[in-house]
Amino acid sequence: MARRPTIRDVAAAAGLSQATVDRVLNGRERVREETARRVYEAARRIGYHAAPLIAQRLQADLPELRLGVVLHKEKQAFYQNFAAELEAAARRATGLRARVTVEFSPSQAPGDFITLMRGFRGRADVVAATAVSHPDVTDAVDELKSQGVPVFALLNDFAAGVRQNYIGLNNIKVGRIAASGIAMAAHRPGKVAVFVGGYRWHGHELRETGFRSYFREFAPGFQVLDTLVNLETRQLTYEATLDLLERHPDLRGIYCAGGGMEGAIAALREVRQPGEVHLIVNEVTPESRAALLDRYVTMVISTPLPQLCDDLIRLAAEAMRSGPSPVAGQHFLRPELVLPESV
Repeated sequence: MARRPTIRDVAAAAGLSQATVDRVLNGRERVREETARRVYEAARRIGYHAAPLIAQRLQADLPELRLGVVLHKEKQAFYQNFAAELEAAARRATGLRARVTVEFSPSQAPGDFITLMRGFRGRADVVAATAVSHPDVTDAVDELKSQGVPVFALLNDFAAGVRQNYIGLNNIKVGRIAASGIAMAAHRPGKVAVFVGGYRWHGHELRETGFRSYFREFAPGFQVLDTLVNLETRQLTYEATLDLLERHPDLRGIYCAGGGMEGAIAALREVRQPGEVHLIVNEVTPESRAALLDRYVTMVISTPLPQLCDDLIRLAAEAMRSGPSPVAGQHFLRPELVLPESV
């Protein structure tokens, strides 16, 4: 029968004295976090029975971050993945105990976002959200800021000049990437269409701006049609795409700057062959991945969610320590471009 590891074995594995290991195990005196972690790693590595106890002591001594996050579209795969990545990032965080509470807005109405954001008062040290851009939202962010609660804008910027930081993609560049993808894939000029989610999504407006500016600068032979608002819904996008395809036989490409891509994919599957119209969408989901494989989607512009969530927790911890910043910043991530051959 194998001998159970002892304190002496842990000390040898950690390169420390038995007295130091004893202090870590029994909490007799405070030791540096670096030393305690060294003891824990050695104990875990050799299978010492009290390793979980050391882990608990390490956690108990760390500062706590309570992060409240408001997302929307609870049933969509992307936002489900977003919530899961937030929880995973909290578990990965070092130097603090991060606790994330995610709540989903039932609609895109400003009031629904505001209610959930205000509801985190007293329950969260820092708030982050994927809210719409609206004066009432800005007022709510300013209110939270005055109470010492920093607010981060995620994916879509809002409350500019008031919120703590924007974390997400550079949406002007995202629109230009989508336009260049269509221009290169189409090979010949024609008409292109762009869908945005609504009038209050600042990120969608920036993507539309980048989309149009690329064609003006580098592909003037293409005609960008009037922008369509789909409220990020599958059905509206489906019906509008069928109408586009019927009225514009020379349609070369479509860009969904926000949600609702499932409707465009379904419409193309019904009335076009793969590659006849180049569809570019945002975020990898089961639907967009399948459409990539079938060549109904030309490219997906994806947000690196693990990095976003790790960076959010790091920046939120800094904001918790220093309080709301008088200078609002932007933290841009590099988009991931997913092609059929890379799936």
